[in-house]
Amino acid sequence: MSTLITNIGELMTQDLENRVLHDAAVVIEGERIAWLGPAADAPAADDAVDAAGRALLPGWVDSHTHLVFAGDRTAEFEARMAGEEYSAGGIAVTMGATRATGDFDLTRLALGRVAEAVSQGTTYLETKTGYGLDVDNEARSARIASTVADEVTYLGAHLVPAGMDAEEYTDLVCGPMLAAVRPYVRWADVFCERGAFTEEQSRRVLAACREAGLGLRVHGNQLGEGPGVRLAVEFGAASVDHVNYLSREDVRDLADSWSGWEAAAGEGERGTVATCLPACDLSTRQPLAPGRELLDAGVQLALASNANPGTSYTSSMAFCVTTAVLQMRLSVHEAVRAATYGGALALGRESGNDVDGERAVGSIAVGHRADLHLLNAPSATHLAYRPGMPLTHAVWRAGVRAR
Repeated sequence: MSTLITNIGELMTQDLENRVLHDAAVVIEGERIAWLGPAADAPAADDAVDAAGRALLPGWVDSHTHLVFAGDRTAEFEARMAGEEYSAGGIAVTMGATRATGDFDLTRLALGRVAEAVSQGTTYLETKTGYGLDVDNEARSARIASTVADEVTYLGAHLVPAGMDAEEYTDLVCGPMLAAVRPYVRWADVFCERGAFTEEQSRRVLAACREAGLGLRVHGNQLGEGPGVRLAVEFGAASVDHVNYLSREDVRDLADSWSGWEAAAGEGERGTVATCLPACDLSTRQPLAPGRELLDAGVQLALASNANPGTSYTSSMAFCVTTAVLQMRLSVHEAVRAATYGGALALGRESGNDVDGERAVGSIAVGHRADLHLLNAPSATHLAYRPGMPLTHAVWRAGVRAR
């Protein structure tokens, strides 16, 4: 079955050539992009969709979420808005509610959150464990996450549960807990931050997870300057997320990690993506991550929602793009790229085609997965020009129309 989407007013490919086409068309065959180019040259297809001059983008790639949870933290949010300082302690509240919720309801809640994200243009997403924080509940969270998300990250090193010794808990994270989640996860993460895990504890977690064959990510530099970025670069982590407080050395280290990467060809030695989480920054009243400075330094950038119950209860990638343009000084094209290709790069899914069988996401090119987001607007500029407006008109996820 093939579908022609024609009369596209603006086609923002976010491919390696960074093309923006006008009066364009795309053909989907099965789950793949089969053709794109001028609408006048489009081949015939089994079905046709008239975009009526609307803009077409790659689907959002949300590379940082926490969707497997139960409970409510409205009171914590209200306290923070009243001036109480954010700390990582609220994670324990969600842990209690999550442990007390059965598998069926926990899965139902997570699927509902995925559906919300897809309805707003997200077509590929990662989610983490981290609200179980014992062997059985982390394994359960990983198993459930593997049924609802495209990528799953082990985050047993989210917080040390109350009453546990930090060193003994780190041993658990690096040993029995890691073994229990391993069948369900591709990535591992650690919250390297004051109130969470120290540099040495984080180092142990990263080393153990790397030895287990997992790709690495780091929560770092959210509440102040610290070792998160340095550890992420040292261990070759795919991304370091939050990055609110960066020293000159942190920016330099991130930029240097990309020195062997040919961005125009998408080839070479990949570095550590800096993932900015602007919705979280606003909710916690932290300074926005320095996305402009990072891009100017040559760092590859991603935008993600950080959807979670405590500090960023939204999956709206459009909101993140809008904030990046209006408050972080990114251009519309840069922000959309960070929310599509950048997220794919952070997940190691920016490449792949008909030859290797693992289709790329985050860009529109022949052979890539047909993840498409049609806006009810003539250009992507409207995402920032009309902030907060519901601009998603249609969504295709792996070639299947999801909205």
